[in-house]
Amino acid sequence: MSNLEAGIWSFPLLMILIFLRIPIGLSMLLVGLAGSWFVFGSVNPILAKLKNETYSTFSSYSLSIIPLFLLMGQFAGLGGMSTSLFKAAEKWLGHRKGGVAMAAIGACAGFGAICGSSLATAATMAQVALPELKRYGYSAGLATGTLAAGGTLGILIPPSVVLVIYAILAEQNIAKLFLAAFVPGVLAALGYMIAIAVYVRLFPGQAGHSERAPYSERFRALLDVWPVMLVFFAVVGGIYFGWFTPTEAAAIGAAGTGLIALVNGGLTRRTLVESILGTASATAMIFFIVFGAAMYNSFLAVSQLPQEAARWIAGQGFNPWLVMVVVLIIYLLLGCVMDSLSMILLTVPIFFPIVTALDYGLGPEEFAIWFGIIVLVVVEVGLITPPVGMNLFVINSMSKGTPIMATYRGVSPFVITDMVRITILTAFPVISLFMLRLLY
Repeated sequence: MSNLEAGIWSFPLLMILIFLRIPIGLSMLLVGLAGSWFVFGSVNPILAKLKNETYSTFSSYSLSIIPLFLLMGQFAGLGGMSTSLFKAAEKWLGHRKGGVAMAAIGACAGFGAICGSSLATAATMAQVALPELKRYGYSAGLATGTLAAGGTLGILIPPSVVLVIYAILAEQNIAKLFLAAFVPGVLAALGYMIAIAVYVRLFPGQAGHSERAPYSERFRALLDVWPVMLVFFAVVGGIYFGWFTPTEAAAIGAAGTGLIALVNGGLTRRTLVESILGTASATAMIFFIVFGAAMYNSFLAVSQLPQEAARWIAGQGFNPWLVMVVVLIIYLLLGCVMDSLSMILLTVPIFFPIVTALDYGLGPEEFAIWFGIIVLVVVEVGLITPPVGMNLFVINSMSKGTPIMATYRGVSPFVITDMVRITILTAFPVISLFMLRLLY
């Protein structure tokens, strides 16, 4: 068997290990080590690779942004920001048909702007919004489906942990990727609200509404979200005004949300320790997946699989847009069985050389950024796609007594909305690149 054939067979082997419920990071590490042993035929090069890959992976300055954004999300939850966001959105939208669910989407978008993690956004907002949705007569399926879909905004609206990983893999500017994700993120939130508005008109018995709040209460509720706006503008504005690098902005954001949580009484010695341990646990999980992917991708590079695949596809004369559609379909299928971070780490080193070898009418940097946004949106859909949508399980576990099938049905309108949005963003790259071209 040649090295190229070993690279090809490594992918189905990896899928088998994942279906056997072996953690994705460990699966990629084992396949990478086995493949490297096949290529080199000796243990010594593998040990040297383990040493070098460990250092080169975890000495990356860009990776330090991940625990800082995760810690910022922990502190944001302690500071009561999720509650104030939902209450403000509810005062303005709750009296409309499906308004409380729309308020949950709006609150998820706001919390995602200071969190960067989909699962954290979904879990935090569920604690606040799920009881309210049920109190106003929303069906369990629509309530859980709304929060599962809203949680995906945590990785789409900047800052985003998944975008940081993509930026490192594709060697792109993190700040430019954050900027390009802003418009698609807003479109996602608006699309989800439209899906709710249509759904509750087709099935009026699935949702209720709250009483119309007077404008005095509405503006008072808006004043309560000033900490969120302050942190968002400090982090995102600081990056684009040139005050901070993305890593420094993440540190400022973590310190700011920590201070707000302390002032609001949510940050105590016990919750501080819990936040640090939660951040450390999530960071360790992410870093182990990153390390496993680095070893697997190192083997793929030696096998020449990505390079040969790119040359073969470019030589066949396939229509570039057909290739892009096939890539997106593969992402949608993988999203049914894998989490977002694993998909990014596993597929980008394979697909990126293939699509960059084709002509999409964009410059190299613009194409890399546009492709990253498209991948992020498709990966986001994977978080709410049955049977293994991570957000679906997180929210369903927090809604005691709700059948998982009800959650699957409740999230279906949002998946349809996502498919429409993927089509639009793929057909019109200018939507993702608009802010980038405006400022750069």
